[in-house]
Amino acid sequence: MSTLGDFRKDFDILVNGDYVYFDNAATSQRPRQVLDAVSNFYKERNANPLRGLYDWSMQATESYEDARALVADFVGGVSTEEIIFTRNTTESLNLVAYTYGLDTVKEGDEIVISVMEHHSNILPWQMVARKRGAKLVYMEPDEEGTISKEEYESKITDKTKIVAIGHVSNVMGVTNPVKEIAAYAHAKGATVVVDGAQSAPHMKIDVKDLGADFFAFSGHKMMAPMGIGVLYGRKDLLLNMSPFLTGGEMIEYVTREDATYAELPHKFEAGTVNAGDAVGLAEAIKYLRNVGYDNIEEQEEKLTRRLMEGLSKLPYVKIYGSKDPKKHCGIVTFTIDGVHPHDISSVLNDDHVCIRAGHHCAQPLMQFIGAGSTARASLYFYNTEEEVDIFLDKIAKVREVMGYGA
Repeated sequence: MSTLGDFRKDFDILVNGDYVYFDNAATSQRPRQVLDAVSNFYKERNANPLRGLYDWSMQATESYEDARALVADFVGGVSTEEIIFTRNTTESLNLVAYTYGLDTVKEGDEIVISVMEHHSNILPWQMVARKRGAKLVYMEPDEEGTISKEEYESKITDKTKIVAIGHVSNVMGVTNPVKEIAAYAHAKGATVVVDGAQSAPHMKIDVKDLGADFFAFSGHKMMAPMGIGVLYGRKDLLLNMSPFLTGGEMIEYVTREDATYAELPHKFEAGTVNAGDAVGLAEAIKYLRNVGYDNIEEQEEKLTRRLMEGLSKLPYVKIYGSKDPKKHCGIVTFTIDGVHPHDISSVLNDDHVCIRAGHHCAQPLMQFIGAGSTARASLYFYNTEEEVDIFLDKIAKVREVMGYGA
């Protein structure tokens, strides 16, 4: 059986350089197998899928639809008609907002989201609320980032039409009680939209068990190429939704005056599709399954614990969210007294340590926790204890570099 150390060897960028990469919540690295799968697609069967009746086109179509079938199984064994390929989570959420949201929400209705949402799961709903005269209602977490039962039951009411919630916070790392929230929302007649960008790379997904009516995620955070994303949507909902984009491939028949749309899922995939990156996503899913989510979660918890314990020994460091490493999903957000997060990142970069600094596209949460910006170290299964120790050693010297003395 392969060890996690064996898997790390597949990532040339990690083994051929001297960088510590702790920005996995933004984008992950890609193993050689994924890069080869994409390259081989363009080398061996580069043609427009779904359009040609010659060998290369039919092979490209088969590869593209095989990828869709694998994604359908990956999210819980749903129908391939319920899997729509997009560019990323942001496009997936906008698709839902502009089609289902604008058609469903009316004046006086309410849309419930959390204050922890990424901007991609805030701005589309602000738009829907503004255009339809609806109210946007925010659920707020406790100090550890947890949305309590009392909180979501007080915010989700008979007026709620849509509940949009991140499965895992990209700042706190907390896994939200999506299953419980969805069950309560459904009892109130609301539809549930789940942002799975931070969960799909780290835990097994079952959209039916979660109660997600829509579930969005990105390939680039789970070792696939940039530019491929997924939207799962319940078939009965998708059938009644208008296309988000119109043009080539998403039609059945066009006249001068009108058009009929293609069947699911193609009516939501206008133009030439991103078949090469879909193939890369399929290969990334195969790779994840080979690693095993149990192994991924065990490694991330071990590394997160080591990192948090090290940071906790520094009196000038503040960690946001739970004190329990198990509840961080590999994400540790922190500040250092007297040092701007951008300076933390810059100083670490001088030592080839890569972290994220800023508002993490979650400014309402930053306002809620009283921090203009923070630093974030985010881990994945291919990171090591040695890298955590390097990070901690460099962090301990940041204030000295910034002129505070030893």
